[in-house]
Amino acid sequence: MPFARINGIELHYEDHGTGRPLLFLHGWGSSGRVWGAQVAGLAADHRTVTVDWRGCGRSDHPAEGNHVAGNVADVLALVDHLGLDRPVLVGSSIGATFALEAALAAPGLIGGVVSVDGPAHWPGQGMAPQLDALLAGLAEDRAGTVAAWVPNWFGPASGPAVADWTVRQLLDSGVFIDALFTEALTYDPRPALPGLAVPAAFVHGRLDTEIPVEVSRTLADLAPHGELHAIEDAAHMPHQERPGAFNALLRSIVARMAPVPA
Repeated sequence: MPFARINGIELHYEDHGTGRPLLFLHGWGSSGRVWGAQVAGLAADHRTVTVDWRGCGRSDHPAEGNHVAGNVADVLALVDHLGLDRPVLVGSSIGATFALEAALAAPGLIGGVVSVDGPAHWPGQGMAPQLDALLAGLAEDRAGTVAAWVPNWFGPASGPAVADWTVRQLLDSGVFIDALFTEALTYDPRPALPGLAVPAAFVHGRLDTEIPVEVSRTLADLAPHGELHAIEDAAHMPHQERPGAFNALLRSIVARMAPVPA
């Protein structure tokens, strides 16, 4: 299994295919495995890279650096380490936050962003009490809290096996990533988004009960090169719930996402 030494830790990644590079960033606590259908569907004509970000999956689980800035630094260092030529960053949930912040920090290195049900400002403005309860639950009964929460991520297009598999991934990840929830209570990208210098597409499951689709609509309106796409019959994880529809949409987005000149 390939590992990259990045910012003092080992990050597990997988690198398949050739062509325009796509770097996939999973959501909280899961792993690069959630992008299996995208790798299978796109590696024939794209370079598809998945990574288990800091604290998750097969990567190291350090006590340090478990914040947005630390993960953004890891993403940009991985882009350099692998020699990715202005990749499109495809991020799910908080992985979308990492993707947006990486593009804001280093637009010359990034060719575009696809945000998939990104939380943006919503945790602090729409779900603060739920996040406080979640943090308390994770501290008191991690397994029970995760098992009760994760099924809410998925809509009727998914069976229980996908939620069960996701729960196992979350319980295999480290506890220090919980700090991301505390940071999310004050995070708000809206003031910075008008300065986003790369194309951005905001994809959202219409049935998402965690983050409403209006959040992505707001971000798409603020980003100079932004566009909104809703996927019907999908909730918070459309790339797993409706992989065929998601892959077709992603392929069309990337094909139209001509990199802005550096």
